[in-house]
Amino acid sequence: MAVITILGAGVMGSAMVLPARDKGHEVRLVGTHLDQAIIDSVTRTGRHPRLNVKLPDGVKAFTHSDFGKALGDDTDLILLGVSSAGVGWAIDRLCETLKKPVPVMMITKGLMPKDGAILTLPDFVQAEVKRRTGMALDLAAVGGPCIAGELAVRRQTGVVITSRTAGLAAKLCAWLETDYYHPRVSDDMAGVELCAAFKNFFAISVGWAAGQHEKAPPSENNAFNFNAASVIFDQAIAEMMVLARYMGGTEKSVWGMPGAGDLYVTCQAGRNSRLGRQLGLGLSYAEVKAGPMKDDTIEGAELGIALAATLKQLMAAGKLAAAELPVTAALLQALTANDKLIMPWGKLHRYA
Repeated sequence: MAVITILGAGVMGSAMVLPARDKGHEVRLVGTHLDQAIIDSVTRTGRHPRLNVKLPDGVKAFTHSDFGKALGDDTDLILLGVSSAGVGWAIDRLCETLKKPVPVMMITKGLMPKDGAILTLPDFVQAEVKRRTGMALDLAAVGGPCIAGELAVRRQTGVVITSRTAGLAAKLCAWLETDYYHPRVSDDMAGVELCAAFKNFFAISVGWAAGQHEKAPPSENNAFNFNAASVIFDQAIAEMMVLARYMGGTEKSVWGMPGAGDLYVTCQAGRNSRLGRQLGLGLSYAEVKAGPMKDDTIEGAELGIALAATLKQLMAAGKLAAAELPVTAALLQALTANDKLIMPWGKLHRYA
């Protein structure tokens, strides 16, 4: 039995309690400074108010100020489950609290621009902790189609775990595999992390088709707009392959669970798809953020805004083929220039 400390009591971090506890591990759930109501509920009733489930017996809940107490000197694995916007906060907590290196598996998804290039989030966290504390942490990451609410009620779920540390991904798969949670080893850190981040970005474009359908006058036969959505979905996969190759990743990750699988799930529901729908209805990104999604964190949009300058520089320098990234360019224009999202149909599928 291992001791697993989860930093971040949001839906995905907390859903990971299920396979961890079902495998017999001791689990300590630590909320961020934004999770106090969740920690209070888990402590008082055992229920997670956002997942709307009772967590397994034996879970120990801690506030962020007690992160050191939760870690103790016996934690075998830290699961980092904060939002991408909270990574800086989490790095601060790791640097001020860790007394010795502890392996970290990141549930958090994202990429970081740095010196005209793009870093995976595990590489960024590892480098920052090393720079600030001198400790070299072993980092792993999980990717693939995993909706927290489904995992929280033990629906069948498949993911991949990847790490640059030899043997770590395999060990974590063994620690977490149950009869409903099926992690598999991947040696493609760059590709998995690229897909994990960009699937949110491209889900916006697929969701746009739904808004266009609602905006259009009713057709004589009440036809849907699935053709358009599927064309955009396929183009998104092609563009993720371009980006994965640039990052040093493999196409297997893109057409597998981290890419196509996770994009499919993300397009079914969630904030990124809802943003796409609003853009498809004709609103600008600024109008959406000032109105119907004012209080929502939309990670695909935040990723695009954060990487926009770097992606444009890479395309201008020929390091990324601009002609192969028409949906990427259209999304960046909509997110950063406040233009309406217009799908460049004539430029799609011209990469062959």
